[in-house]
Amino acid sequence: MAEAQDTGSRLRSLYAGDGGVRSVFSPKVADYAASRPDYPAALFELLARRGRPATDLVADVGAGTGLFTDGLLRHGFRVVAVEPNAEMRREADRRLGGAAGFRSVDGSAEALPFAASSIDLITAAQAFHWFEVERARAEFLRVLRPSGQVALVWNDRVLDDPLHAALDEVFAHFGGAKRGALVAHEDRSKVPRFFGAVRAEEFTWPHAHRLDEPGLLALVFSRSYMPGRATPAGGEAAEGTRAIFRRFAAGGLVEVRYRTVLFVGRPG
Repeated sequence: MAEAQDTGSRLRSLYAGDGGVRSVFSPKVADYAASRPDYPAALFELLARRGRPATDLVADVGAGTGLFTDGLLRHGFRVVAVEPNAEMRREADRRLGGAAGFRSVDGSAEALPFAASSIDLITAAQAFHWFEVERARAEFLRVLRPSGQVALVWNDRVLDDPLHAALDEVFAHFGGAKRGALVAHEDRSKVPRFFGAVRAEEFTWPHAHRLDEPGLLALVFSRSYMPGRATPAGGEAAEGTRAIFRRFAAGGLVEVRYRTVLFVGRPG
């Protein structure tokens, strides 16, 4: 299938009018930072066992506000957060700027600001669907050391959970073509293509976090395809989300369940 026809190209094209991939989360930084889940400690422990945290240099590509970067730092890695969106990168700097071993740079999966054979591990959490797969693969191989590997990570929503089912009704109603393109592109079909002849190892863990009502609202509006809060559609989406919170809350909180997925290996 030609690149112009694949799901990744369609997804990126739908955001072109909003400034493209680099700008899509600019108005959503606060909601993203307030609501997106962290990642299981077991994932970072596995990466630490496979590497040498005290000396390894990690490039966290599509780092956003630094949620995954933070976990890497806490487990002893030196991390360069690579993020093309200036507002997201500033939030990562605000949260993590004082941490030992941290720095951030402007860059993308297709254009990494690193010398050849300089990186021990490349991570990408909740970011792979934005990549141009062949260009990213070539660029990752350029900057990785001969023994370096790539870790692709997702926090998948547990879609048969009643809370997620209710939220999906809101997303489907207000997300439009952008949500449709994102769902079509999130089937992981490009992961084998990215790793090529090498079969990546796959690991999964259950994960969850708890949110109050403002947190659940922030989670909904952190989605790239959701309308702005101040728009009429945003107001309707907020009312629907508040109703969902009232339906599922216990003790002033809702539990949002995930299945964390890790693919790790070196592209062939």
